[in-house]
Amino acid sequence: MKINKINSLVFAMLFGFGLSGQAQTKQWTLEECVRYALDNNITIKVSELDVQNAEINKKDAFGRYLPSVNGNASHSWNIGLNQDVTTGVLRNQTTQYSSVGLNAGVDIYKGLQNQNTYRRTKLAIIASQYQLLKMQEDISLNVANAFLQILGYKEDLKIKTEQLSIDEKRLKRSEEMVNAGTIPRGDLYDLKATIATDKQNIAVSENNLLISKLSLAQLLQLKEFADFDVVDDTNAKDENNIMAQNPIDIYNKAKETRTELKLAQTNLEIAEKNVAIAKGAYQPTLTGFYGFNTRASYSDQVKFDDQNQPYTTGPDPIFQQFSDNKGHNFGLQLNVPIFNGFSVRNNVERNKVSLEKSKIDLEQKSLDLQRNVYTAFTNAKAALNTYEAATITLEARQQAYNYAKEKYDVGLMNSFDFTQAQTLLTNAQSDVIRTKYDYLFKIKILEFYFGIPIVPIPAK
Repeated sequence: MKINKINSLVFAMLFGFGLSGQAQTKQWTLEECVRYALDNNITIKVSELDVQNAEINKKDAFGRYLPSVNGNASHSWNIGLNQDVTTGVLRNQTTQYSSVGLNAGVDIYKGLQNQNTYRRTKLAIIASQYQLLKMQEDISLNVANAFLQILGYKEDLKIKTEQLSIDEKRLKRSEEMVNAGTIPRGDLYDLKATIATDKQNIAVSENNLLISKLSLAQLLQLKEFADFDVVDDTNAKDENNIMAQNPIDIYNKAKETRTELKLAQTNLEIAEKNVAIAKGAYQPTLTGFYGFNTRASYSDQVKFDDQNQPYTTGPDPIFQQFSDNKGHNFGLQLNVPIFNGFSVRNNVERNKVSLEKSKIDLEQKSLDLQRNVYTAFTNAKAALNTYEAATITLEARQQAYNYAKEKYDVGLMNSFDFTQAQTLLTNAQSDVIRTKYDYLFKIKILEFYFGIPIVPIPAK
């Protein structure tokens, strides 16, 4: 089932690329690919949203410095024997009451938790920005790798297509030589088999090229990938002379520039703030509060005369009642933690453990960076040596092929031996392509650690 899906996808791409081949295809540069990915990749968009969340959390933390103010209002109907809220007399009647109030509170001292929380949110913003930058750098490197793979498959397809053209010309000439009796007919059959193999190799190369284009198009989040193509003007050279650098110099530069170290350091500072916030719960808290309330009744009022005899009158004006019945309350509230089931202590210890883990993570990131830099340098050096060796091998195979062709053309070499020489030449050409782009990617990785980006990442 999975194979059928893959075949269907490849067929769809073949059909799409075939139709689009009639139109002029835009060819993307490496810089265009990277910048497009930075603007459209889904994982980067998610990281950008994380930065926005961190900004919102900072606003929440700032809001803790401000007083909380809440208003309230109510209106009620009471039927039957009820106590008059104004006079306190029990009466059997239907009454209506309205009340309004306002309450405010502010933290005066809370063990510096508000201050440390605000500082932590600022560090969290920095951490989320570093995380976004790291995601952008990883995507840039992945795009560069996919881009170079496409170039490699394009060159490989070009070589195999040229080889097919050469073999087809040889077939025509061989047919003439067979008819003339110069070479045996068996050589003609061997050549036809070679052409069939060439066509198979071309089909494989075309498939590899299409799949590599699809991979890059998906990495860029392109919706229309049928006419997607890249320029093929990359040369295998160390433009920034990175191989002339000493590995220790690259490592020292990486310690200053690499995002993963900055992120680990920021996470360590966040863990320190978490410990301080947790310790703040040991300390007493002092809160200021203020309250205002008033009420009014819509029912007849029971009042008392000079002889303290009750009598009934109509309700006073509403606004006058609100004015007469208003009240204020304010003060300070001190809370001293004495015993809380070890919850505060356990929270402090838990955050201390997290702090130690952050310290270990920072140390591990530094060790990983050192290992990665030396590994990248060794890999780049090995890739260069392999590429140079493949180039020398190709030159020798080309000379051997030219010599074999001369012998074959005058009848001093049979078709089988000549095909072997040709196959060795094709393999050598493929090795040069493979090692060339492997070297290019290894150089990009080494430049990456040295602080040279694939393309400059714009600040947002």
